[in-house]
Amino acid sequence: MIDFALESMIQQQLVSRGISDQEVIRAFRRVSRRPFVPDYLQHQAFADEVLPIGLGQTLTAPYAIARMLQELRLTPQARVLEVGTGSGFQTALLATLVHRVYTVEILPELSARARKLLVDQMRLPNVAFRVGDGFQGWSDEAPFDAVVVNAAASDVPWPLVGQLRVGGRLVMPVGERDQRLHVLSRQGDDEVVTVLPPEAFTATFGPMVGEAED
Repeated sequence: MIDFALESMIQQQLVSRGISDQEVIRAFRRVSRRPFVPDYLQHQAFADEVLPIGLGQTLTAPYAIARMLQELRLTPQARVLEVGTGSGFQTALLATLVHRVYTVEILPELSARARKLLVDQMRLPNVAFRVGDGFQGWSDEAPFDAVVVNAAASDVPWPLVGQLRVGGRLVMPVGERDQRLHVLSRQGDDEVVTVLPPEAFTATFGPMVGEAED
């Protein structure tokens, strides 16, 4: 059965704004945003809006997530590090796209909540959870084919670059007031950074906490 509200979101908020990766679009069709949205906000589940999820944290708008996933250029065999589990919505999307997801969350309660939803309820078998400072990544499981950071910092954390496989890509918002999406591609000992223009990515993320604040 077609979920017309979901399909409308995909066409109006994603496809019409340049999301062309068919695997990303299929992931949005497989993973509903509803379970990740608080009950009192269910009427906004498919809106292209940032929604509160408690503990001072938010659920990123669908287009911003889709753009970040598209910029990663994921393959089914990829191993991905996600910094900032949050509600677990992007984690679930990643789990349908790649071989293995390693997700780090600094708030224990959020990590536990996401684990309960993704593992106990959705039965996703390819997600590993960790509570910790995302600035340091997950060195025991490195290198990764892709890294996605769901918080903004003044610069890309160097430990995350070091945990990226040669040929891999890292995507994260950089900046304080005027955030821009940075796409870093590791090529041998060098990194090539592309900054998306404002018209392609206008989302605002909360600041990266922990060591990134020092």
